[in-house]
Amino acid sequence: MASIYRYTTPVTPREATGPVAAAYTQIREEFLLADGPLMTLSRVPSLLVAVWALLREAELAGPVSRADRELVAAAVSAANRCPFCVDAHTTLGHAAGEHTAAEAVRAGRSPRDPARAALADWAAATAAPGELPPAPFPAEHTAAFVGTALVTHFINRVVTSLLEERLLPANAQNSRLVRRALGRAVRRGPGDSVAPGRSLSLLPPVRGPVPAWARQSPVGTAYTALREAVEALPLPGAVRARVRAVVAGGDLTPPPLAGAWPEEHLEGLQGTERAAARLALCAALAPHRVSDAHVEHWRAGGGTDADLVGLIALGAFTATDRVRSALEASARHGG
Repeated sequence: MASIYRYTTPVTPREATGPVAAAYTQIREEFLLADGPLMTLSRVPSLLVAVWALLREAELAGPVSRADRELVAAAVSAANRCPFCVDAHTTLGHAAGEHTAAEAVRAGRSPRDPARAALADWAAATAAPGELPPAPFPAEHTAAFVGTALVTHFINRVVTSLLEERLLPANAQNSRLVRRALGRAVRRGPGDSVAPGRSLSLLPPVRGPVPAWARQSPVGTAYTALREAVEALPLPGAVRARVRAVVAGGDLTPPPLAGAWPEEHLEGLQGTERAAARLALCAALAPHRVSDAHVEHWRAGGGTDADLVGLIALGAFTATDRVRSALEASARHGG
């Protein structure tokens, strides 16, 4: 089978040791272990364990409907134009026993059920944070739904940057019958919750505060761990500052195809720093623009797979944290 990875070679389960092996064990026992975005992160173990923890605690753990969380993930992925993730979460929706709502989102329609339509609309709106609709779920479900939206924003950008678009060989996922059959095949109790907190054993102690929206749940610890893992990446300060400034000044809407983007935002950066900032900005705001030429130019400076994963993660998390900030502002203003 042809590899779905465009620019990196992940650690295989047979090669894995330490935290990567421990994360793979949990993923295999509670979710899936197949080629995909989580394995892409394996060259930076701290990122792999933090993203797995956030995904597990937000999307899998606790009593909130798994099908509804998969719907949120599918709607975010559709808004971010990530076909791989839309198909994956639609398939997992089938696995959770919901065969219509995520399929509607995949087809560009609103789910027929009003409650699920409101949930999908809210999730899609997070992709362009401005005025967000009121959260269509009770406060006690905030950690699950916000955490699911945030981890999906991050993974969408990693997938679009570093993976092929197809979920299955020969694009077999384009068949609804295949998606439904695959959902049955991969089902490992996704209709049932898993106990919260197990993934936290993989994480180093977090230094920063748990975000208020997480309501002291493991979701908040995992989000803080992801923030700290990104902050600890050995990346140039000038690259971090430029990515932060550009993402803070925009609305996360993908830039137009015409024009000099992102070159217009790289003034003053030279050589490897310029090439690195280009990749991270693409990952943040236009991951479909990460190209062979961009990667080859950056690789000429001697960058490794781990370095590339770190740059993509920097861009992906900076954009994700912008969504987090907008959601918190909306909550403060009663949105």
